[in-house]
Amino acid sequence: MSTLSFEYILPVIRGIQGGREYYVSMCPVRFLPKLFPFESEDLPPEMRASRTLNQSRIPEIADYLVRNSTSYTCGAIAASIDADITFEAVGNEGQERKIGCLRVPMDAKFTINDGQHRRAAFEMALQQNPQLGYETVALILFMDIGLEKSQERFADLNSFQVPLEASLSLLYNHRDDRARLVKAVVKQVEVFRCLTEMERGILNGRSPKLFTLSAIDRAIMALLSNIEASQQAKPSRYRATKQEKEAEFVQKIQLAVSYWNAVSSFIPDWQLVLHKQVAAGEIRRDFVHCRSVVLESLGEVGASLRSVFPESWEERLALLRDVDWSISNPDWEGGILLRGGISKSRASVGWMTDYLKNRLGLGTAEGSRAGRPCHNQGG
Repeated sequence: MSTLSFEYILPVIRGIQGGREYYVSMCPVRFLPKLFPFESEDLPPEMRASRTLNQSRIPEIADYLVRNSTSYTCGAIAASIDADITFEAVGNEGQERKIGCLRVPMDAKFTINDGQHRRAAFEMALQQNPQLGYETVALILFMDIGLEKSQERFADLNSFQVPLEASLSLLYNHRDDRARLVKAVVKQVEVFRCLTEMERGILNGRSPKLFTLSAIDRAIMALLSNIEASQQAKPSRYRATKQEKEAEFVQKIQLAVSYWNAVSSFIPDWQLVLHKQVAAGEIRRDFVHCRSVVLESLGEVGASLRSVFPESWEERLALLRDVDWSISNPDWEGGILLRGGISKSRASVGWMTDYLKNRLGLGTAEGSRAGRPCHNQGG
């Protein structure tokens, strides 16, 4: 990128969309704040070319860029140029006509149509790792004159975006320890390995699966909540070695695998589906034990069981066999069954956790351990 003759000279490839020219270029990260200053947050929506920044998203993206500075992936930034520009091709034959330089006046207005959070995150990341400034980001440049055209471009670019399914995000994430742990547990627990939908967050009526990966993720994290809390409570000056971190990681996997294998052995319906004796759709329709709210509750119960009964937790867990899991069980009304449907709310998870604790005799044990009475439901 050059600024000779009071112009930006951008090496670009020229293309056609909707009968109009557009250009693709590479921009050094350190130039992003200069090329794309943000609009005032005080402008009313009808006077802005894009939505206001969601400030809570920026630190998360910046942290991703810094932590993965040698392996991050960043999509292109789409922008409009409000100025008279000149394209100079390298030649007049074939592909030469599509490659060249774009001359842009230095007083041109660049407006981001898609990618403003990435641009802000890069600016924040540069403060921690200035070397990122020498890397490049793809720019897709449209020649749109005026606010109305820029707003229209923003709407077009964002109209058909689909949020990534939580399950698919976990499946494809190979950096995050949480995602790696969950996938490791799923592989080692047979009912999870065979009966978990790894891509979609909703199971249709004909699905041969009982669970979704996102629901299993929440259940496993609930089980490991005590361990996570104890690790976070360590002094800020404490830094675990690589070997210690790996040992802790393996310990979490082993704990989760042993617990969920035990749970699956005490819920016979899961085994029936696993061995193809009953269709998964029938079990999902008639019973609640494979629903996300119950799985998360089972995780929370497991955390308490292993804390209060570290040597005999599995004996207590065997009482799950006596629970009436059928959706017609009147116990669920007002707890996890609201207005004829299964609730996924945090309150319902809490209700189900308390219900299962009482069924396993854990509520009384926890109350005694804390030195205070614990009243059973309905009593």
